[in-house]
Amino acid sequence: MKRKATDDAAVATSNTITTATRMSDVPSDGVPSQQQLDGGVSYNNNYDPEPIRPEWLELPPELRSVDFTVDGAAAWDKYEPYNPQRSLPIVPVDTPPTFSSSSSSSSSALCFHINGIDGRARAATIHFPNNGPPVTTPRFMPVGTKGTLKGVLPDEIASMECPIILANTYHLAIQPGTELIDQVFGGLHNFMGGIRRDTDNNDNDNNDNNDNNKRLYNLLTDSGGFQMVSLAALSNVTEKGVVFQSPYSKEHMLLRPEDSIRCQNEIGADVIMQLDDVISSVATNEDRFRIATFRTLRWYDRCVQAHQYPHRQNLFPIVQGHLDTSRGGLRELCLAGFKHRDQHHRRIPGFAIGGLAGGESKDDFWKVVDHACRHLPDDRPRYLMGVGYPLDLVVCTALGVDMYDCVYPTRTARFGVALVDEGQIKLKQHQFAAKNPSSADMTINNNNSNNNNINSNTPIDKDCPCEACRRGVSKERLHSLLKANNPIGVQLVTQHNVTYMMQLVTRMRKSILERSFQQFVQEFLRRYFADDQGSVPTWVRDALQAAGLSWRWTP
Repeated sequence: MKRKATDDAAVATSNTITTATRMSDVPSDGVPSQQQLDGGVSYNNNYDPEPIRPEWLELPPELRSVDFTVDGAAAWDKYEPYNPQRSLPIVPVDTPPTFSSSSSSSSSALCFHINGIDGRARAATIHFPNNGPPVTTPRFMPVGTKGTLKGVLPDEIASMECPIILANTYHLAIQPGTELIDQVFGGLHNFMGGIRRDTDNNDNDNNDNNDNNKRLYNLLTDSGGFQMVSLAALSNVTEKGVVFQSPYSKEHMLLRPEDSIRCQNEIGADVIMQLDDVISSVATNEDRFRIATFRTLRWYDRCVQAHQYPHRQNLFPIVQGHLDTSRGGLRELCLAGFKHRDQHHRRIPGFAIGGLAGGESKDDFWKVVDHACRHLPDDRPRYLMGVGYPLDLVVCTALGVDMYDCVYPTRTARFGVALVDEGQIKLKQHQFAAKNPSSADMTINNNNSNNNNINSNTPIDKDCPCEACRRGVSKERLHSLLKANNPIGVQLVTQHNVTYMMQLVTRMRKSILERSFQQFVQEFLRRYFADDQGSVPTWVRDALQAAGLSWRWTP
């Protein structure tokens, strides 16, 4: 419920909400004592990892009767093309959503319509009951770590046809604090200016339920779990939760599943994620991966119990299990655990595929994605976490993924790198300088191309509708801005990269609806690999073959 507050109240709240009140106090058992904390002793010198308990390695009770030698033991009932005997229900585009907790195809907080399929690729629409825009899939979600895309205004996000972005629970809990976001601003949508209000009815200015108050985009929040990997030197995992040392204050805090959900409830995102036990995909401790797989199931149960608003926020579980896709292996054990919960407790609105994009080989990467799509239900969204390279999106959409997120397009823009179908354009390189406007040796970096078809006095992409390309801002002008550290340069390249990603998924969706996805994939590969079929990596060929597609294009 939204509460109004004066600026003075906002200042007072921001001064009183501290790290210690955002996350659970660190308990004295098994973590540093208060005396140690007060003394400012180093985290790594004071914290002993929690000893492994034998029962953590044992099969959970709900899985002990599952016969994994039987085909489909860890899979939901599947439709075509996985099961040719069952046709997937296709819903026409623009069909109004239905929200009903008793419906087999929807829930009270999410409606998922499959609008078309082509092979395993799906074009769908996700609706939320929040006055926000429908989310068409395939869908890439830019990452606004602290509630904003750097250099992009809320209205600009909407104008780029970006219907959903991601925010980071851990970082928002640290600064400014999710209590402040909730109690002073009434949720992250308001905090970041993501609501277009009814200006003709001032009495309703702070009423998000007003039919004329439209959300410019929807929000998804991660759980804070990824920081177990990205901030591994500052964290330690226990059965209770994750102990972090703040990179700002050096205070210690415990993030439990319950705390993660409370923070996400306060943020008010439309899709929230369970806290999972995340380990780097390149680690080698098999016992630790087994513990993490079963702990993820236990923590999901705790997240469900803590979730206060299932009628308006969708809680997605995260499939873990390292890279083990063997029969009855860790991935299937995790899938079977969620299948049991979906069928015997509460219908799960959507699923995330976790544990990837952490340095594993591309061969392992696509096989885990393929395995997940072959097992997860076909009537719910599939979200592949942390993946944002355009080539990966094309391949994984072919395998059956619906949603993606990554910092890559926005972060690489801050280094002056623009995205195009041919790869990357590194705008800070010397050949784009104005003193050499006739240079024709522009480098497109996809490690396999000598394309010379774009010179420095033209826009990044003449067909792109972004602000820079639409206005004809040349690469040499962008080069000058970037070299001068002018923030306008980074802003324009960021807008271009986000627009490019939105256009990429839109083109994929169109081809799926037109049943021409095969042709789209071949044309994308032809451009990306500069018409050199020998440059297409083996993993791409194998993944597309598994999806039933030919990667070869006609010369």
